[in-house]
Amino acid sequence: MPTVEGQPVRSGAADDPAWRIRRTEADLNRLAETESIFALSNGWIGWRGTLDEGEPYGMPGTYLSGFHEQRKLDYPEDGYAFPQRSDTVISVPNAALVRLWVGDEQLDVRTGTLRHHERVLDLRGGVVERHTEWVSPAGHGVRIRSTRLVSLSRHPIAAVRYEVEPLDGPVELRICADLQANERVPERSDDPRAASVISDPLTAEYRRGVGTDGVLVHRTEHSRQRVAVAVTHQVDAPDLFATDTDLTPDRLRVAVTGTLHPGERVRVTRFAAYDWTSVDGTPAPELADLVAEAAQAARAEGFDGLLADQRAALDVAWQTADVLLDGDPELQQAVRFAVFHLLQAGRPDVDRTIPAKGLTGNGYDGHVLWDTEGYVLPVLTYLAPAMVRSALRWRHTHLPEARERAAELRLTGATFPWRTIGGRECSGYWPAGTAGMHVNADVADAVLRYVAATDDQEFLAGAGLEMLVETARLWHGFGHRCADGTFHLAGVTGPDEYTALVDDNVFTNLMARRNLRGAADAAQRYPDVAARLGVTPEEIAGWRSAADAMAVPYDRERGVHQQSAGFTELPEWDFAGTGEDDYPLLLHFPYLELYRRQVVKQADLVLAMQRFPGDFTAEEKARNFAYYEARTVRDSSLSASAQAVLAAELGHLDLAYDYFAETVLQDLADLGDKTGDGLHLASLAGAWLAVVQGFGGMRDDRGVLAFAPRLPARITRLAFSLRWYGHRLR
Repeated sequence: MPTVEGQPVRSGAADDPAWRIRRTEADLNRLAETESIFALSNGWIGWRGTLDEGEPYGMPGTYLSGFHEQRKLDYPEDGYAFPQRSDTVISVPNAALVRLWVGDEQLDVRTGTLRHHERVLDLRGGVVERHTEWVSPAGHGVRIRSTRLVSLSRHPIAAVRYEVEPLDGPVELRICADLQANERVPERSDDPRAASVISDPLTAEYRRGVGTDGVLVHRTEHSRQRVAVAVTHQVDAPDLFATDTDLTPDRLRVAVTGTLHPGERVRVTRFAAYDWTSVDGTPAPELADLVAEAAQAARAEGFDGLLADQRAALDVAWQTADVLLDGDPELQQAVRFAVFHLLQAGRPDVDRTIPAKGLTGNGYDGHVLWDTEGYVLPVLTYLAPAMVRSALRWRHTHLPEARERAAELRLTGATFPWRTIGGRECSGYWPAGTAGMHVNADVADAVLRYVAATDDQEFLAGAGLEMLVETARLWHGFGHRCADGTFHLAGVTGPDEYTALVDDNVFTNLMARRNLRGAADAAQRYPDVAARLGVTPEEIAGWRSAADAMAVPYDRERGVHQQSAGFTELPEWDFAGTGEDDYPLLLHFPYLELYRRQVVKQADLVLAMQRFPGDFTAEEKARNFAYYEARTVRDSSLSASAQAVLAAELGHLDLAYDYFAETVLQDLADLGDKTGDGLHLASLAGAWLAVVQGFGGMRDDRGVLAFAPRLPARITRLAFSLRWYGHRLR
C-alpha cells in the first residue's frame, strides 16, 4: 500500500555504481554514443558529452530549446498541402570547449600515451566528471580533471571547471577556453531518421570582449532567430602565468599560458549564459547585456555554489523520481539513468516542450514528435508535473498554427503537427505524418492525464479546455457515420508506421473517444469559458454521441481485435524468409510491401490495451497479446515498454522482464545503433512505465489510482514514488 510522504529515498554513497555511469576508456568507435549518454541539459540548454578538447568527436552539439533553422523541402512531385519548409535543430556556440597544449603538442587522446581516462555521469550531482592522465609524444605528462554542469536552478547557465597538474617534471602549458560558433557537424545520410545538416547556419551579428569576459551574438537566415552567448572566467594559476583574449566573429578564446611545476595546479572555470529571441525581438546589444549579466551572476555565486544548487535540486527531484529495484544492479543503474535524463529534459518555469531526443542530439532533426505526449509527459505527470504544464502550454502557444493546418487540410478544429520545432508541420512523408492524426488525441490525452493527476483546474479552464475543444472538433468533423449508426475514422495511420492509411485504427479510435468525452466533460464543467469558445450544447451532445458510437474493429473468427479494419485479413509477412540483416525493414523493403502485410513496426493494438486497460477483458488481452506478439518486429524503440506492461499483466513475467531490459538499456547498450544521434527519451520513459505499470501494476485510466504488483523472479524488491493531487505517494 502506498504511503503519503513516506521515507526519503536511499541516498547512496558517492561512489555507488547505481548512481554513476562510468566509461574508463577512450573508445574512438563509439564517440557519438558516449556523447549522447553523457549529455547534460536543463530543458533550455543541452550540452552533448563531447571531450573537453572538442576532438576527436562523433557529433558535436550545443542546443537551445526551440532554436532552429529552416530548410526547403524538395519533392519529386509536389502536392497540395505538402509542407514546403522543415525546421532543423542547429548547434549554437559551444562554451564547453577547453583545449590544452603541453609544450607544442595539443592534447589528443589519439596521440601520446593515455595512462588513465575516466568519465563519469553523476546522477545525484547532475555533473559530468573527467579524469585523464596523458603523456605527450615528447614525454611530458599531465593530469586533467574537469567538471561540467548545466544548471537546473538557473536556466540560462552552464559551467565547466578545468584543472591541470604535472605528472612528473615541469611542463609548459597553454590552456584555451573557446566559445566557438559554427562547429563542423558530420553528415549522417545513411538513415532517413538522421538529421539534415546545415553548414555554417549562424551569421555573426555582434560581439564584444572585456578582459576575460565576452559575448557572441549570431542570427539565422530563414527562421530569423537571434542567439547570444556570454562567458566569464575565473583563472587560478601561479603568478607567472599570463592570460590573453582573442575575439573573432565566430570565436572567443581566453588563453592561459605558463610553466607549471610539480605540486602546482592551474584551474580555469568558465561560466556561460545562453538566450535566444526572434530577430524582431530583443536587439543584439540588449540581448548581449542580458546574458552577460546572467553569466556574471553565476560567477558571483561561484562554481561550488552552482554544484550545491545542482545537488539540492536533484535531491528534491529524486525524492519522488527514484526507483529502487533490488536483484539486478545493471538494471537498477539503467532505470536511474533513464529517469535522470527525463528530469533534465524539460523545464517547469518556461513554456517549452521536449523533443524526441531531448537536447541530447540532432536525431529526427530535433523535432517534437508524438513521443512527447505519448510517452514522456505521462511519466513526468507523476514525477515532475510542472514540466508537463509547461510543455502543454507550449502546445497551446502553437494552437493558431494548428488551426491553420486544419483549415489547409479542409478539416475542422485544429491539427497539431506530426513533426515540428516551431509549431508548423515539418513531415514531408504524409502517409506517416499528416495521416498520423492520433497526435491530436495524444495531446488531448496528455491534458486529461495531467489534470486527473494534479487537479489543476486553472489550467483546465484555460489552455487545457481550448485544446480539448479544438481537437474534439477535429474528430467530430473528420469522422463519419455508417448506416448502422457507428462512428468511423477513415484513412489514418496509427502508431504502427508499417500499416498506413487505414480505417478505424483501434488505438486512434479509442484515443479520439477519450478526447471527445474529455472535451464534453470539461466544457460542461466550465460553461462560460466554453461559450466564449463558441461551444454549444448541441456540439457537446454531438461529441458524446460520436464517442458512444465509435467503431472498435473485432475479428470474431480469430477472436482478436483488429489493429485496424481488415488488418487480420491481410497477407502474412514472410518472417522465415527475412534474414537478420534485413532489419529494420524500412531500410530494406519498400513501404508498398510493408503496408499490405501483417507486420507491425511498433506496438499498436498492444499500446491501446496499455492505455485503455478497462476497455478489454482479460481474455481479450491474452488473445490480442499473443496474436500481435507474433507479428511485431520492434523496429521502433517504442514497442518494448508497452509489451512489457501487457506481458506483466498477463503473467508472462520473464518476458516482461526481458522487454523491460530492452527498453531501459536502449541507449546504455545502444541496442538500435542510433544512440549517437541522441537518446531515445520515449524509450527511457517507457522504462519507468514498464516498472510502474508493469511490475507495480499501477492503473489510473478510470480516474482511480490502483495497484496490482507482480514481480519477476529476478527482481526481489521494487519501490517507487509518484505525485498525485499534490501528495507524494511511495
